[in-house]
Amino acid sequence: MGNRVAGTCFCKADGTQFEVKGGLECPLMDQKREPINASGRTVGFKETTITPFVKLTAITTKDFPIEFLRTATDMTVTAEFANGRVYVLSGAWIANEASVKGDEGESELEFNGLSGVWL
Repeated sequence: MGNRVAGTCFCKADGTQFEVKGGLECPLMDQKREPINASGRTVGFKETTITPFVKLTAITTKDFPIEFLRTATDMTVTAEFANGRVYVLSGAWIANEASVKGDEGESELEFNGLSGVWL
């Protein structure tokens, strides 16, 4: 029996399903560790919080929810990976500058949120 580890992914924001092109990206950890160096050697590390996120490339179909994405500031985003893992982002909003690429019919979306959890 095969073990699927990659393939088709799904993403929803407050129940609105996106047509995902390619894959999804979500953080594995909620903190980033960086080395602290002194006296010519590494003496430890510092931790900084990573903002929970979901990134994807969405196909901009005729019913692409532009107004919903422009105004929503407290979404629940569910990212379902082909291997069965699910990441849920709560208190989410669209981060950075989202735009539509007409030549490819797609939009790079990045959701940031208050809380992200792997199920």
